[in-house]
Amino acid sequence: MNKPLMAKATAVWLVDNTTLSFKQIADFVGMHELEVQGIADGDVAVGVKGFDPIGSNQLDPAEIERGQKDPRYKLKLKHNPAAEGEEKRRGPRYTPLSKRQDRPAAILWLVKFHPELADAQIVRLVGTTKPTIQAIRERTHWNIQNIQPIDPVALGLCRQSELDAAVQKAAKRKAADGGAMTDDERRKLLSTETSLSMPDEPRLPSSIAGLENFSLRDEEDKPAENENLDADSFFNLPDADEDDDDDRE
Repeated sequence: MNKPLMAKATAVWLVDNTTLSFKQIADFVGMHELEVQGIADGDVAVGVKGFDPIGSNQLDPAEIERGQKDPRYKLKLKHNPAAEGEEKRRGPRYTPLSKRQDRPAAILWLVKFHPELADAQIVRLVGTTKPTIQAIRERTHWNIQNIQPIDPVALGLCRQSELDAAVQKAAKRKAADGGAMTDDERRKLLSTETSLSMPDEPRLPSSIAGLENFSLRDEEDKPAENENLDADSFFNLPDADEDDDDDRE
């Protein structure tokens, strides 16, 4: 679904000039309901001038009247060729307020497990800023001691396909630069499906190789050697007096 031009300014106008619910406005302009509430409270879009969607031929007055009568009604945007592709604009993605506190954890995960990703790629994936990424890379973030790395896909900040595409792009860039990659780095640069389908890497034998079937029962089955020896035989040494007599003789 296309979004209206100047979505935030349109939301400001609807908040100031209609009695539509926050959810109705949020669904129409493609914002989060809490952000629309922030506009009404004066915490968001301070200084933004409202943009009339009726005067710009994006919304019919009848749609607003119908929406004000029925809070469950969803406003329908009039077809506007100039608005096509507006949601695909370049730049950081919009992150809902409820998920913004999860972004540092996602950034730390990307920095830790995919260091080959450029800052611009991380910005597009989780909707953050380069200073925030730099602070987490250098561990100078104000809350770095409490941040735990979490997969951004699990947090709902991006799709797995988007992450895989970014990783593949980073792989091509690194290959073009001629940088040598270790097996572990090469596995990280693969998509999730390809990585999971790869066989386990061969490992060098360790000092305990071949002992996995060893048991105490095998040790007990070995034939005993020197069965006649006992502990006392090791301590029955000749007396010192006997050694002196031998020397005199």
